[in-house]
Amino acid sequence: MAVLLIVEDDKKTNEAICEYLAATGHRIIAACDGREALQIFQKEKIDLVVLDIMLPHISGLAVLNEIRQTSQVPVLMLTALEDEYTQIMSFDGQADDYMTKPFSMVLLGKRITALLRRSGQTPLLQIMAFGDVTVNFSGYTANDSSGKIDISPKEIDLLRLLVEHKGLVLTRTQILDELWGADYPIIDRTVDTYIKNLRKKLHLDCIVTVKGIGYKYEG
Repeated sequence: MAVLLIVEDDKKTNEAICEYLAATGHRIIAACDGREALQIFQKEKIDLVVLDIMLPHISGLAVLNEIRQTSQVPVLMLTALEDEYTQIMSFDGQADDYMTKPFSMVLLGKRITALLRRSGQTPLLQIMAFGDVTVNFSGYTANDSSGKIDISPKEIDLLRLLVEHKGLVLTRTQILDELWGADYPIIDRTVDTYIKNLRKKLHLDCIVTVKGIGYKYEG
């Protein structure tokens, strides 16, 4: 997988991001200030940078400017600042994406996956076999030896989300926020129903229930 440089001066936030992304299979290198980040970037082959703006010694925007002198590696800016000026400065500095705190770890992971895919680091998940069942994620179809399986686009999206976070437990709330949006009027048990349908339709035993928390995919 990819080598990710996480630059965040808040220790707890840094550790949480690193733990989450490491669980998805990436190699993680952490830095707590701008000076350290640039030293690491010069020594290591980095595939993507998650970069906080408010950093000790050297600001995130200054770090971004230094990186862009020699590299077009994907950079995702992280900050508590929501003002338009800061966002404009980030994109003027050729940042690839921007997230404000607090943020969803699942959404951060999805944006990182998208940036890596665009840069050629992560291939797009298109077709995958589960026993004698073949799922076409791009075409939103599934087939087994008997022919086409009746499955909904949302069920396909749920399976894709679980597969892309292989080995990582996703809570019902995280799944709802990712697939339906935080403001959508839907209840937690809806996720249970979709999981039940996936297991039944595709004969899956690789979606594991983690009691009291949520679900994970174990390939």
